[in-house]
Amino acid sequence: MRRAELEKLEKDNLASYALKSGESRGRFYKEPKHPYRTEFQRDRDRIVHSTAFRRLQYKTQVFVNHEGDHYRTRLTHTMEAAIIARSIARALRANEDLTEAIALAHDLGHTPFGHSGEEALNELLKECGGFEHNRQCLRVVDLLERRYPDFPGLNLTFELREGLLKHKTDYDHPSVPVEMKNSAGPPVECQIVNFADEIAYNCHDIDDGLSSGVLNFDQLDDAELCKRNLRRLKRAYPGIETSMLRRILVRDLINQLVTDLVNNSRNQLEKYRNLSAAKLREMNFAALSFSAGIKSLNNELKKFLAKNLYRHPRMIQNAQIAKEIIKYLFEKYLTDPDLIPAHFKSRLKQEPLNIIAADYIAGMTDRFAGMEFEKIKD
Repeated sequence: MRRAELEKLEKDNLASYALKSGESRGRFYKEPKHPYRTEFQRDRDRIVHSTAFRRLQYKTQVFVNHEGDHYRTRLTHTMEAAIIARSIARALRANEDLTEAIALAHDLGHTPFGHSGEEALNELLKECGGFEHNRQCLRVVDLLERRYPDFPGLNLTFELREGLLKHKTDYDHPSVPVEMKNSAGPPVECQIVNFADEIAYNCHDIDDGLSSGVLNFDQLDDAELCKRNLRRLKRAYPGIETSMLRRILVRDLINQLVTDLVNNSRNQLEKYRNLSAAKLREMNFAALSFSAGIKSLNNELKKFLAKNLYRHPRMIQNAQIAKEIIKYLFEKYLTDPDLIPAHFKSRLKQEPLNIIAADYIAGMTDRFAGMEFEKIKD
């Protein structure tokens, strides 16, 4: 099927409020269109083929890489979020390809060691605006990836780049650059990724927390959403082994949250079914939401995880070690820039050394950052 036919399928089958690839605002650097891939499909493929995407395999989600082979990494989280996002997009007749592309790219700007690495770089760069991984994500796809001889970065579409900057959850607080400040609210596809990301990390962090022993099933009684599902599953499967109980609990939580989100959002969007994507965005409308009951239970679940998992002494200890490694590397690179690879240093005429050092560190995997630390420490 040729690109023009795919674009026609989008127009004929997607909701009026969905972004259509044939109406994209295009790329910064002009390129001929592909004969059989839409613009958003092309974005998705460029992301998956990028070096930054592969590095997510060795970047922390919650548990650092050396703690075990079966915990989520930033890559497996990204893939799980993308699957959930695509299911929601299909149910709401939004653009699946754009939704998937945003989800696959949304964590490309993350540092090694998860949010503790980001907190460390944010503090080290506070005098020049701090560090925020959504902004860094845009630097990755616009500048730092080196795959094409004709332009820097991946030369993604405006819609994909905007989706990255307007990705927002409890752990994402993006600041939007001047070029996008005057644009309207986030499109439906971006809002879908926001929810899919949150559903993925909440549910899968329960899974990893239980698997690690940091959380236990008795504690889950403090989160009503988990408590209700556990009671139902124990009645349905008396004597079930704990590992299987953990897996079906997480499966059912995801299904419950996604189903509620889709049903509630579909009802909300029905009122705007004849509006274009541009008109809906002009309203800066929160097109997606949980029902009031599930929203309350989900908020309780997030507080439970913050208290019992993310602030657990084991997590705090790992975070402190990570911050010390990041701080040491950063200060060492400022005093000895020759430790930074030449292709990063080549931008010193355009940008200050602290930004170059932050770019280099942010792109590291947990494993590489630890090796660099051991190699250069005094």
